[in-house]
Amino acid sequence: MNASRVLIVGTGIAGLATAMRLREIGWEPVLVERAPERRSAGYFIGLFDTGRTAAQRMGVLDAIGNRAAPDSITYNIDRAGRRRPGMGYADLPGQPSLMLRGDIEAALHDTVAPHVEIRYGTTPVAIEEHPDGVHVTLRSTTETTERFDLVVGADGLRSTVRRLAFGPDADFLRPFHHIIGAALLKEPVPGYRLSDGLVLAETGRSAWIFPFADHLPTVLFSYRTGDEDAQFRRPPVESLRRAFGPEPTGPVLEHLLSQFEQADDYLFDSVHQVEMPAWHTGRVVLLGDSAWCLTLYTGMGASSALAGADLLGTVLHRNAGNTARALREWEQRLRPFIAAQQRSGRTEGLTMFVPQTRRDLAMRALTQKVTRVPLGKRLMMNAFAKQFKLKSLDIAAI
Repeated sequence: MNASRVLIVGTGIAGLATAMRLREIGWEPVLVERAPERRSAGYFIGLFDTGRTAAQRMGVLDAIGNRAAPDSITYNIDRAGRRRPGMGYADLPGQPSLMLRGDIEAALHDTVAPHVEIRYGTTPVAIEEHPDGVHVTLRSTTETTERFDLVVGADGLRSTVRRLAFGPDADFLRPFHHIIGAALLKEPVPGYRLSDGLVLAETGRSAWIFPFADHLPTVLFSYRTGDEDAQFRRPPVESLRRAFGPEPTGPVLEHLLSQFEQADDYLFDSVHQVEMPAWHTGRVVLLGDSAWCLTLYTGMGASSALAGADLLGTVLHRNAGNTARALREWEQRLRPFIAAQQRSGRTEGLTMFVPQTRRDLAMRALTQKVTRVPLGKRLMMNAFAKQFKLKSLDIAAI
């Protein structure tokens, strides 16, 4: 009997994890990627227990590793250069593993690539679903139409699969009215150790430095805007400078903006969540950012992609021969978890990264002051632990 054939669109974390998991249960994955080659290492990612549990079950947790610096100190800074010790990302309840996006992708790719067909420079242009399969027209240097038993859209926030099978982006994208800019630094921040983290937080805007034990840090800018379109009508660094003006930048912020401008690769984009009444049809399913896009404010993008792919393999194996039933079970089990994470990203997750009001700034300052005292830190961690409990769930066990 021939193996069921699955087309997976996108070679990011969600796509590679899905290919790995479905191959394990006997499917024949074909991966296609719009880009002409593998992506760069990318930017900062935190992996919570939900993701670590899935990665461990898939056998790639050790290969992914953890770049958290054991002697790291995170400082809250202002434009004048004043600093105070604060809470870093690795200090959050659950102690997320810190890494680059490429660390996860490389671990998955090294496992998948020897056994799975990967086509770069290829994108779907038509999807026709039938009761017994899906006919997909793929465009590279030529166009071909092939039959698959299942199509997985793991192609990100602006998913081609979602547009072809479910409808236009405008039907599903929920704007946050925030812009993010991220880049790898070429030089450390003057006056700080390589392992030091930094947070410059102001009302409606922030700059974060995420340090690693064995790698130059990454910078993440985030700011609120009332006109998203205007941010893309000029060079990204100019939009960043306007967003953080008109006040003088000061030494650290100026260094970070200059480093962003000089970066070989950067991310500059608007922030959205994806809200859909269903993530699947009979034989087409969306996974990861294309389905839900939790946003970086939750810190759960990579974890949910790994857990979603792991669960998809589990339910397809359990419902062998009945793909439609498997997809229904997959969504029913996953949706409450994703809904909770999306709510978090719109509320406390957003304000943690970008204080929205002066009250948010005042609460942030009070929290940082309390956590400098051992007893206060324990009490605050216990309070935070309730918020972060959902980031530790084993999705396959729900």
